[in-house]
Amino acid sequence: MSKRILLVEDENQMRAILSESLQAMGYDTQEAKDGVHATEILETQTFDLVITDLKMPRMDGLALMSTTLKKFPNMGFLIITAYGTIESAVDALRSGAFDFLTKPFSISQLGTRVQRFFEFTDLKQANQGLRRKITSLQRSRKIVGQSPNLVHVLEQIDMVAKSDAPVLVQGESGTGKELVANSIHESSDRADKPYLKINCSAIPETLVESILFGHEKGAFTNAVTTRQGLFEEANNGTLLLDEISEMPIQLQAKLLRVLQEHTLTRVGSSKEISVDVRIITTTNRNIETLIAEGGFRSDLYYRLNVFPITIPPIRERREDIQLLVKHFLGTFRKKYGFEEKEISPEAWEAILKYDWPGNVREIENLLERAILYSGSETQLKTSHFHFQPRHSDPKSNGVLEVGSVSMEEVEKHVIFKTLEQCDNNRTRAAEILGITSRTLRNKLSQYKMDA
Repeated sequence: MSKRILLVEDENQMRAILSESLQAMGYDTQEAKDGVHATEILETQTFDLVITDLKMPRMDGLALMSTTLKKFPNMGFLIITAYGTIESAVDALRSGAFDFLTKPFSISQLGTRVQRFFEFTDLKQANQGLRRKITSLQRSRKIVGQSPNLVHVLEQIDMVAKSDAPVLVQGESGTGKELVANSIHESSDRADKPYLKINCSAIPETLVESILFGHEKGAFTNAVTTRQGLFEEANNGTLLLDEISEMPIQLQAKLLRVLQEHTLTRVGSSKEISVDVRIITTTNRNIETLIAEGGFRSDLYYRLNVFPITIPPIRERREDIQLLVKHFLGTFRKKYGFEEKEISPEAWEAILKYDWPGNVREIENLLERAILYSGSETQLKTSHFHFQPRHSDPKSNGVLEVGSVSMEEVEKHVIFKTLEQCDNNRTRAAEILGITSRTLRNKLSQYKMDA
C-alpha cells in the first residue's frame, strides 16, 4: 500500500511539481493550497506525512502542525522554509516536525528526506512491536503458574489486550487482579501511553469526583486552581478503577456517561471535554448482589462487564503453590542477600497443606517474613511461617461468649482482635474481615477506635 502524503503549498506551480515528483517516487499525494485547506482535508482523510511550506496566507505551517498534532499526535511533518526563516524551522523541529528543507532544494533532496522519514517510522513501529513482545515475556514471568485455570486467564488477557473493550477483573483479595490489569495494558496498543490507577475505596467520597473528572478554579472550597482529573491525564491510555464496587452511587451515572459518550465535564464547569480512555475495573465483591441491594447501577455494570475475567483463588489452583513459593523465595533471597536459604521438608509439607486464604499475596508476605525471621539460619522451618489458624480457639483467641452482648460489641471485638493479629495493618485486617479499607475506616470511626 502506497504511503500517503499531504502536500501543502500556496504557490500553484511549485505544488504541482512537487506532487508529480512524489508520485513518480511511488507515493500517493493530495494537494492543499494553504493551512486552512489542509485542515479541511485532514478532517476526512488520513495521511502518513504532511509536507508543508512554513509561510502561507490564512494559516502558516507552524499553526497547521500545532493544530494537527493535537488531533493526530503520530502524524509526520516535513517543513519547507526559505533561507531567512531557518530559526522558525528550528522551532518547528522543537514542536514536533521530523525535518525541514531550505529553499531552493532539488527533487532528489526532497526524496531523500521523505525516504528517511518512512525508514524512521518503519523502524519505530518495529521497535514498538519488539517492546510489546518483551513486555509480554515480562508479564509471563510476573504471573506465575501453569494450572489450567491460570492458563485460561492468560489466554483471556491475550484475547482482550489488543481491543479497547472495558474489562472487569474479578477475584478474591490477593489473587492478583491488579497484576492482570497491568498485563492487559502492557500488552495493548496503548502500552506506551499513560496508565493511571485509583483505588475507589481509599479516596474519601467527597474527593472522588474531583480526582476522576477534574475541577475548575473556585468550584469548591480550597479549589484554588483548575485541575485535570485522571480521565484527562490518562487520555489515549488506560485507567484502572480498583475496587469499582466502592464507587459512590451518586457518581456512577457520571462515570456511565463518560463510558458511553467519551466526554466529561469538570466539577464547576459545563464545558464538555472529549477523552479516549480504555477502562479496566477490579472488584472482590459480587456486583450483582450489590445491584439487588441498590448499591450499584445495573447499566454501569453491563457497560463495565463487556469482557469479564475471573481469577481463581489458590484453593482452585493448588498445583501452582510450589511454583509461587519458589518464585518468591528466589525474589527475597536475592533482595536480602540470603542466596543459600532453602525450605525444610517439614516446612514444605506445611506449605502444601495450608489453605492460603489470602491467596498469592499471603504467599508473598509469608515468604518475605520467613526469610527475615530465619536470620542467619540456612533453612526456613515451619516456625518461621506464621500461618493463620484454621479454627479459632476460644481460650487462646479471646472470643466472646455471646449472650447478652450486643452485635455492636461482638463486631467491635472482632475488629480489635483482627487488628491486633495483623500488627495494626489496616489493609491486611480489612482483607481478613472481608470488607473494604473504607468500610473498616468507617467502623473504626464509629467505634472510636481510630486513634
